[in-house]
Amino acid sequence: MPIRIGILIFEGAEELDFVGPWEVFTMARALKADSCEVMLVAERDAPVRCAKGMRVLPDTTTAACGALDVLLIPGGQGTRREVENKSLLSWIAATAATAKWATSVCTGALLLTAAGPAKGKRVTTHWAYVESLRERREASEVLEGFRYVRDGNVITAAGVSAGIDMALWLTGELFDVPFARRVQ
Repeated sequence: MPIRIGILIFEGAEELDFVGPWEVFTMARALKADSCEVMLVAERDAPVRCAKGMRVLPDTTTAACGALDVLLIPGGQGTRREVENKSLLSWIAATAATAKWATSVCTGALLLTAAGPAKGKRVTTHWAYVESLRERREASEVLEGFRYVRDGNVITAAGVSAGIDMALWLTGELFDVPFARRVQ
């Protein structure tokens, strides 16, 4: 059974926050056929305009995607709006509850804490958003100066290239370290 990896996309998502990990996970699939299924997941089956203008088509919707082994939530300006999206937060909470790993890149940590999976956990985010995330008082600690932070099955990455590092580390956990080095 392939590992099911869902990468959430939404209006204003930061492109490299999800495209970098996408590259890592799809390279794992290319090197080990049928090892994982990597999907872009959105609330609606329609093009999503990302932070820098890239338009992306989701592979599935939140309603149709089913259980995931890995959930990845990118950051971007859209997180400021989506943190008020109760249906999306409920989906994140429900999906993360059965996933092996719940992850975020950059300000995706805002959604991961607001939805509950990272509440009371140690997290990190982009350096420019550390104080704002601390002010929300949802995480037990918001660490700065770390590429990524693991607390239980929750992994948060600082931003853009740190998301790639986190995805490579996670590939080592999902498979093994020598395989992650091949993916790299």
